Amino acid sequence: MNISKQVAFVTGANRGFGRQLTLELLSRGAKVYAAARNPETIDIPGVTPVKLDITNPQEVATSALIAKDVTLLINNAGSSTGASLLEDDVEKIQLEFDTHFFGTLSMVRAFAPIIEKNGGGSILNVLSALSWFSSGTVGAYTAAKAAEWALTNDLRLNLYPRNVRVSGLHVGFMETDMTTGLDTPKSNPADIAKKAIDGIESGSFEIIADDNSRMLQGALAGGVPALYPHLT
Repeated sequence: MNISKQVAFVTGANRGFGRQLTLELLSRGAKVYAAARNPETIDIPGVTPVKLDITNPQEVATSALIAKDVTLLINNAGSSTGASLLEDDVEKIQLEFDTHFFGTLSMVRAFAPIIEKNGGGSILNVLSALSWFSSGTVGAYTAAKAAEWALTNDLRLNLYPRNVRVSGLHVGFMETDMTTGLDTPKSNPADIAKKAIDGIESGSFEIIADDNSRMLQGALAGGVPALYPHLT
């Protein structure tokens, strides 16, 4: 895929990783729709701002009407309530699934027909190393990301015959507002954005952006003993 010839739609584009993805796409010559719940916070020259909360079906539908020329969809918008599966309010757990699973699915259902009609293209779902591993904390987030990984795998099979390539990006912690206060090594989101767009351009189905994600991917084959050795 030649990025300079694409029309991209990026969710959660006003800050953090979404902003870096938008800047990277612009630097490579793409036209970009930059979506956010508060579009007035988008301060990137050259983009088309779009008001969008991906958990709001009407706003998703309106976005699809606005951006009829899209060939590349990047599902980046996310939430992180920090909720425990056993101890916190069910509403917080529901929000994680409404965002990462149902919100992502809603966007794909709205935009896949558009991409297909425009001659085909790609969808990138921003996943996480936590799609594959739980630390025993933030269980709602890890469960929702695991569900989004399964969603990505199914959509990939169903949309490939329609000339829509679905990719997943796996990455650990990045320096964003969402990870502020976490005392752990973090990647530069600008560097990860370059890897993500490189992966789309090369047609990769799965983009493994850092060493932690690569290590966890390798450990999957070892099952519980490899992922959680303290249990065995």
